[in-house]
Amino acid sequence: MRAKLLLYLLLAGNVLSVNCQTKSIVWVADLGNGKYRNPILYADYSDPDACKVDDTYYMVTSSFNCVPGLPILESKDLVNWKMVGYGLERQVPDDVFSKPQHGNGVWAPSIRFHNNEFYIYYPDPITVFI
Repeated sequence: MRAKLLLYLLLAGNVLSVNCQTKSIVWVADLGNGKYRNPILYADYSDPDACKVDDTYYMVTSSFNCVPGLPILESKDLVNWKMVGYGLERQVPDDVFSKPQHGNGVWAPSIRFHNNEFYIYYPDPITVFI
């Protein structure tokens, strides 16, 4: 009985040491050969809207939390995206929107480019609190 317990503990220790050395793998959609795999964005970027300026695509998405809100991503090929900022660094009134509140943020944005400026349109959640 004691030998079985010792063997079990040794085996469990080996399993634990293997699991502790496991490294996470970062998702990459670009296969490097002109092909890609889905999902392109392995994250929750809901309600995306995009526009193209010269040779670059810009995308804004819902954030559903308060601030920062409306993540902005850019891509040259619609496969490789990188985060470049937020459309909404703060939302007034600060005392309401500076606290994390899932679902009370902003969603369903739209992005456009005109006269060398980006415009992001989104529903204003302040009406919920009035």
